[in-house]
Amino acid sequence: MQVARRRRAEKGASGLLPQRIGRIPLVTAGITALAVTAAGTAFAETDTFGFQKVGQSTAKGQVISSDQRIAPYGDHMVVNNGKIMSSSVSPDGTHLAASVTDGGVAMDVIDLKSWKVQQVVGKSASADLRISGNDVGQEGPTYSPDGKQLWLGRTDGFTKFTVNADGTLADPVNVTIPADGAKHALVGEPVFSADGSTVYVAVNGQNRVVALDAATGAIQQSWAVGNAPRGMVQVGNKLYVSNEGGRPAKAGDTTINSYDTQVPADPKTGATTTGTVSIIDLANPAATPASINVGLHPTAVYAKKGAVFVTNTATNDVSVIDTAEDKVVQTIATRPWPEASVGYEPDAVTLTDDGRLLVTLGRADAVAVYRYTSPQEPVSYVGLLPTDYFPSEIATVGNQVVVSNTRGVDALRPTTSAGHGTHDTTSSVQHFTLPSDKVIKSETRKVFQQNGWTNGSVKLAMNHGHKKPVPVPARIGDPSTIKHVFLIVKENRTYDQVLGDMPQGNGDPSLTQFGENVTPNQHALASQFGLYDNTYDIGTNSAEGHNWLMQADNPEYTESSAGQYLRSYDTENDALGHQKSGFIWSGAQAAGKSVKDYGEFQSIESKPSGASWQNLYCDSKNMQATGQNTAYPIKTGSAIPSLNDVSVPGFPMFDTSVPDIYKEQIWKKDFEKNGPANLNMFWLSNDHTGGPVNAASQVADNDLAVGRMVDEITHSKYWKDSAIFIAEDDSQAGLDHVDGHRAPIQIISPYAQHGVVDDHYYSQITMVRTIEQILGIKPMNQKDSAASPMTGAFTRTPDYTPFTALPNRTSLTLGLSGSTQPSCGADVPAAQDAKAAPAPTTTTVPTSEQAVAAKWKTWKSHQKLTGPGAVPDYANPEQMNRFTWYETHNFKTPYPGESKIFAPDDVPGAYIPSSENDG
Repeated sequence: MQVARRRRAEKGASGLLPQRIGRIPLVTAGITALAVTAAGTAFAETDTFGFQKVGQSTAKGQVISSDQRIAPYGDHMVVNNGKIMSSSVSPDGTHLAASVTDGGVAMDVIDLKSWKVQQVVGKSASADLRISGNDVGQEGPTYSPDGKQLWLGRTDGFTKFTVNADGTLADPVNVTIPADGAKHALVGEPVFSADGSTVYVAVNGQNRVVALDAATGAIQQSWAVGNAPRGMVQVGNKLYVSNEGGRPAKAGDTTINSYDTQVPADPKTGATTTGTVSIIDLANPAATPASINVGLHPTAVYAKKGAVFVTNTATNDVSVIDTAEDKVVQTIATRPWPEASVGYEPDAVTLTDDGRLLVTLGRADAVAVYRYTSPQEPVSYVGLLPTDYFPSEIATVGNQVVVSNTRGVDALRPTTSAGHGTHDTTSSVQHFTLPSDKVIKSETRKVFQQNGWTNGSVKLAMNHGHKKPVPVPARIGDPSTIKHVFLIVKENRTYDQVLGDMPQGNGDPSLTQFGENVTPNQHALASQFGLYDNTYDIGTNSAEGHNWLMQADNPEYTESSAGQYLRSYDTENDALGHQKSGFIWSGAQAAGKSVKDYGEFQSIESKPSGASWQNLYCDSKNMQATGQNTAYPIKTGSAIPSLNDVSVPGFPMFDTSVPDIYKEQIWKKDFEKNGPANLNMFWLSNDHTGGPVNAASQVADNDLAVGRMVDEITHSKYWKDSAIFIAEDDSQAGLDHVDGHRAPIQIISPYAQHGVVDDHYYSQITMVRTIEQILGIKPMNQKDSAASPMTGAFTRTPDYTPFTALPNRTSLTLGLSGSTQPSCGADVPAAQDAKAAPAPTTTTVPTSEQAVAAKWKTWKSHQKLTGPGAVPDYANPEQMNRFTWYETHNFKTPYPGESKIFAPDDVPGAYIPSSENDG
C-alpha cells in the first residue's frame, strides 16, 4: 500500500502553508472508518494513475487526458497535422486519404508502403496543394472505383481531385450542392456507381440522398430519407443509408430540434429515440425509399457476403441486415465490460476474408474482434485489440489491418517550445497483422487495464442497516455528509495561465496570464482549500467540454463533427449530441435529488432594451447595495424540456456582454430566498474573454463573482453539508508547460482537504464520478463507471472555516473610455499586491503596435463574442489566444514562444477553422 506523500511547501500568498499530498489511501492518514476491505468495494482501476501526468509513458501505456492509457497493438505512425476525422484506402491499397481538422489543413495523403505523409492538402500557405478551406465532413474522403478521382466532403458539396500515378492529388475542383435556405448540404458518405459515372451522396444537412453526374456535378435525382443521413453503401441495385437521427417525426411524437428538423427524442434525456437505415432501389428510382429500424445513432455501414453491417454508436451494437430479405437478422453487442452498457461508441466495421468481424470502439480505444459465418449465424466474441486514442476507421489491405485514430497520442503535436495547447492534437494510423485468438484474448486484458474496467467499479447501496454518513460513500446511494453540491463551470483556462505563479504547485510563471493580481480569489481559494496541479480537461473546445461535464462523455456525433460544427455547436440545442443515458441532472432526478440550473446547457436568451454590459454592470452594483431586483430581467431557456423544468429564471446563458457579477446577484437572490438544491449547476463564462472590456477585466469579473458566491455559501446555514466544485469547461485558450489539457480546479467544502497541494492525476471524469458518488447518482456510461472518485481530496474531519471574498485588484471596466464608460462610473479596484505579477492598469498601446492593435479591434468585431448571438469558440482558436494575450499585456509582449506581435491574418495556425466558422 502506498503511503500518502506529504511535505511542507513554500508559504502561499495568503500566508497559509499548503502541504503536498497524494490521493490518500482510504485506510491511512487518519481516514479510517470506511471499511473498504470488509465491504468489498474497491474503486475502479483508474485510481492507479497516481502521480502520472498526461503524455507520460508507463509500463501500462502512455497516459492521456481521458482517464485512459494507450499502448496500440502493432505499429503506428503519429500524424502531426491535427485530428483524422475520416479516411479511405485507395482501390489499389497503396494510399490512405485522411480528412483532418484542428491542424490548419484539410487532408493528408499517406503512402501505406513507406508509412509517411506524402501530401498535405488545405487552405494554409504551407500546404502542398491549396484548396479554398479546411472544413471537412464526418465521412470520406472517397476514391472512385478506378482510383483516378478522390472526392473530399465539404460544407456545401465536395472538392474533387485527380489522383496522380504516384498517389498524390492535383487539379482541385469544387462540386457544389446548394444550400436549402439555412440548411447547408453538410455531405455524408459518397458512393460511386460501378462505372464511376454517378456519385450518390448522403446530404446530411438536408435529409436526402442525391445522385450527381460525376463529370459535371449536376444533380440528377433526389430521394428523401431519414434524419441526418450519414453512412452509405451500395449492394447490387440498392443503396443502404444510415440515418443518425432516425426516422422523420410522426404526429404525436415527442421531438427535439436538430438542424431545424424536429426529430423524435426523449424529453428527459434529450436524446433521439429512433435509428433507421433507408433503402433506395436504383432499379426503381421513383419509388419511395424503404426504411429499416436499427439501433440509435447508426453511423458506419459496410457490406460483404450478403450482409450490411451498421454501427449504432448510441446503443453500442452492430445491426446485421440480410440483403436478401432487407431485415435485421442479428444485433451484435459491442459492450465488452459488464458493468456499463453504453459509452463504447462503435464507429467503424470491416470483415476479413477469413471471417473475422472487426469493430472499432472509439471511446474504448480498441478494436473488437468477432468470429462471423453468415448473417443468420450468431457471431462469437473473441476479444479486443488496443489502439491509439479514439479509433474511427478500419480497413484491410492484403493481410494488414489499418486503423485511423482520430486523436492519436493526444495533444502532443509540436507547435511552440513555450508550452502545449489543447489544439496541438495529433492523430495516428496503425497497422498490424491480425493475430491468433489466443493473442487477442491476451490483449483484451490490456484493454481492460488501460480503460480501468474492473469488477466492482459501480457498487450500489445495500439495505442492511444504518450506515454512518461519510463525504464520499463507497457505495452509490449510501449516505453522505454532503447534501448540496455546487458545480461551477468556467471557460477555457489552462493551469499555468491562472495558477502557474503559485510556487507551491508545478507551475510555469512565464505562461501565467491571469495571476494573483487578476484572480486574487482563485489564488486564495487554492491556498485555503487545496491546490490541484495535475488535473485535466478532456475536450478541445466548449462543445466537447460541456458534454464531458454534463454527460461524462463527448458522444461520437460531436466527436466526428469537429471538422465543420455547422450542424450544431454547442450540442445543447441538438438532439444528436445527447447520449441515451441522459445527463448528470436527469441522473440526479432519478436518484430523488433536487436540481437547479443556472445557465448550463442553456441555448435561448432574450434581453430587454437597454441591457448593455454597462447597464448590467451598474444594475449589479445597485442590487448588491440595495437588495433590489434587477432592472433588466433576462429570459433564457433550453431545447431540453427536463432542463427547463429545473432552470432558475433570469440567469443568463453564455454571453460575455453580461457581467458575471450580475449573474452572481441573480443567483444570490434565489439562494437567499429559496435555498439550494442538492445539485446546483452554473455557467459563469466571462473568463472566456472577448467581451466589451479588457480580457484581464473579464477574468477579474469572473474571479470576483465566484469569490462572492463562495463567501455567500460558506457563511450560510448550508455550508456545513455543502461541496463546491469549480472547473473549466476546457483549457483551450492558452498554453501549459505540462499539457494543454491541464486546467485549474477547486474543491471547496468543510470536508475538503485544506491547505494541501494534491498532485495526483484527476480529470473532469473523476470529478463527475465524485459528484455522482456523493449524491447517489448512477454513472451515465462506461467512462464515469470506470472512473475513481476523488476520495483523497476529502477528509472526515470537517473544517467549517468560511471563505471571505477578496476585492478585485484589476479594474472591471478597463478598456472602456469616454462615452462607453458605465453611467455609475469606472471601477476603481483595490491596490495590487506588489509581490505578485502586475496586471494591466491601462489599455495604452505602444505607438509601434497601434496599427496592429487596430487590426485586432476590427477582427474582434466579427467574432460573435457578445450579445444574444454570442457563440462560444466562434473565433479561430490560435487568433483568440493571441488576442487575449496581447490585450492582457497591452500589446507589449509577444505570445510565448514567439518573437513578434502578429496581426490577425499573420497568426501561425490562423487557417484552423473555428467551431462555427470554417475559415
